[in-house]
Amino acid sequence: MVLMSLPPPAWLSPDAPHDDVVLSSRVRVMRNLMGHRFPNRSSNAELESIMGKVVAASQSMIPPLTVLKGLTAMERDHLVGCRLVAADFPWTQPGRAVLLDSDRSLAIMINEEDHLRIQALSAGWSTEAARRVATRATELFRSRLDYSYRADLGYLAASPSNVGTGVRESAMMHLIGLAHAKRLPAVIRALAARNIAVRGLFGESSRAIGAFVQVSVVGRGDSDFAGAGEYLIQEERNARAQISRDEMANRAVQARNFAIGSRSIGLADALRVLGWSRWAAGQNLAGFAFPSRGVDTALISLELRSAAPSADQEAAHHRADFLRSILGG
Repeated sequence: MVLMSLPPPAWLSPDAPHDDVVLSSRVRVMRNLMGHRFPNRSSNAELESIMGKVVAASQSMIPPLTVLKGLTAMERDHLVGCRLVAADFPWTQPGRAVLLDSDRSLAIMINEEDHLRIQALSAGWSTEAARRVATRATELFRSRLDYSYRADLGYLAASPSNVGTGVRESAMMHLIGLAHAKRLPAVIRALAARNIAVRGLFGESSRAIGAFVQVSVVGRGDSDFAGAGEYLIQEERNARAQISRDEMANRAVQARNFAIGSRSIGLADALRVLGWSRWAAGQNLAGFAFPSRGVDTALISLELRSAAPSADQEAAHHRADFLRSILGG
């Protein structure tokens, strides 16, 4: 509850380049500490030791980072919705913590897959801004901690695919035009051929529900990712322009009516409603009197999963009430 009362994450800033298509940009840096085993092979005592070293180093930042441990399920879900914590972060296990800066442009997961997962987020299509924040944090920790590194391999990681630079660049996009035109699968295949991954809103195991997708690349040149992002932005705008506005408007109104008439809504259906609402808000469609970035704010407020399976229905009722409140039902 305390977390939810704080200002929204920095990526929800209204100053967001190309925000008709791109919600946010992110740069994530993986690092491990020399002399320690990877988290999946560490004892609880070693994990606690690693956490202590990282937390101590973080307090030298100005201002010091906030340390979050012992989160409730609802607080964890809020951070996942804010894109500050991975959905599968083992937050209840020993030696785990999250570090946040004051404006929530920087989040660091301790002992996720690797000892440090440093991630910086910025609004819209702005990977350079996220890269600056991530680089500053990575260098600060490097001045106080010894990273695991080999001259012939680069930075060592728990997953072989992350060995090397340990950097993943990504952007969260809303590709509703390509999805509605049924061109999204072909675009995803074209990107995969260039080793650019496309995932759903909540990471590796999620699907592109509501046409929200996360596009990412690991350890490649900045120009490769920039080119892929610009290609997607242009393709999405072309797709929207080629589809009948009336046809899109009808789908948006149907989604709104479904939400207003429902007393219980699952997460997937809620994301579809918000996906169509985002497009409609950007078109100033009647009945959607809020900015498209207002929909992005709503994404962090959905109940992602309930604390226990028995509470699933309660969470679905809460989602329905929430959607009606923002859609005017």
